[in-house]
Amino acid sequence: MRVLFVGGTGLISSAASPLAVERGIDLTLATRGQSVRGAIPEGVRSLTVDARDPQALRAAVREDVAARGRYDAVVQWICFDTDHLRQDIETFTGLTDQYVFISSASAYETPPSHYVMTEALTPLHNPYWQYSRDKAACEVLLRAAGSSGDLPFTIVRPSHTYGYSDIPFGITSWSHPWTVAERLRTGRSVLVHGDGTSLWTITDHRDFAVGLIGLLGNPRAVGEDFHITGDDVLTWNQIHGHVAAALGVSPDALAAQSVHVPTDLLVRFDRDEFEGPLLGDKANAAVFDTSKLRAVVPDFATRHRFADAIHESVAWFEADPARRSVDHEADARWDRIIDAYRRGIEGALDSVASASS
Repeated sequence: MRVLFVGGTGLISSAASPLAVERGIDLTLATRGQSVRGAIPEGVRSLTVDARDPQALRAAVREDVAARGRYDAVVQWICFDTDHLRQDIETFTGLTDQYVFISSASAYETPPSHYVMTEALTPLHNPYWQYSRDKAACEVLLRAAGSSGDLPFTIVRPSHTYGYSDIPFGITSWSHPWTVAERLRTGRSVLVHGDGTSLWTITDHRDFAVGLIGLLGNPRAVGEDFHITGDDVLTWNQIHGHVAAALGVSPDALAAQSVHVPTDLLVRFDRDEFEGPLLGDKANAAVFDTSKLRAVVPDFATRHRFADAIHESVAWFEADPARRSVDHEADARWDRIIDAYRRGIEGALDSVASASS
């Protein structure tokens, strides 16, 4: 089977590429070759091109197809808006038997009207995050294009998927994921949204890869949508606890360092940083019924548990000091929020005490 990944070295896709090679897929990656998340695996062909430049991508793809034939499947990892998708529809129509769009589970109804999400019953509606609305709009556009039969498609929705180059926290720095770990290691306070008890599904990228690769070239997947999520359903307090344990931080120290702030107050502190990622995602219960995926990909399972896998992530960061960069801007912003919140709480307590005396 001949497959093209547009992207393929990112956090989620870095496990899918080696699994594809292991299963005998003839894999080509279209990338700029600049990712620090994952290297191009041995045995993978590469098209060095900026995939966000539609003309350059189109030229590279057509040259590749002319030399080696059509793609059985194309996986688009890095499309985030309808303008990009329209360009992809033009580029790949007639060149593949299956166009796989990587959407997002955050596009589902937020907050959910039922705590368990299913592909058939949970609508796409997120009023808090433009990223999620753009992904949903792409799905609508792709379905319309697919209805003509010219571009057979599959929609895949990851939820929170982690890998060795990530350390998950509820509030974190995407570009410098070691930042909160450094705060914990050095005894500084860390922000936690709400009381930390909302349920959250977290998926190892290696388990995600099994689900994705099982959909490629699978006739039962064409014209369908699937979320690919594992069985690790944890509270944010539990997630942070597992991270702390991997970092060598005791439960008592974690409790003392954790500053729980109501989510709506965090949004008032900084709407740009918190509204989408929290109100539009992490502050809500996220539990998924994966029976549809398991019926089509029987070997999909949760083989990597977060409590164990997070130790691999910490080891990866510790292996190279360059990986342990810190987001100083986010650091300072979180300090300001924590200080303001603590001063507000102290003022409120003083006010109540004065009123009751």
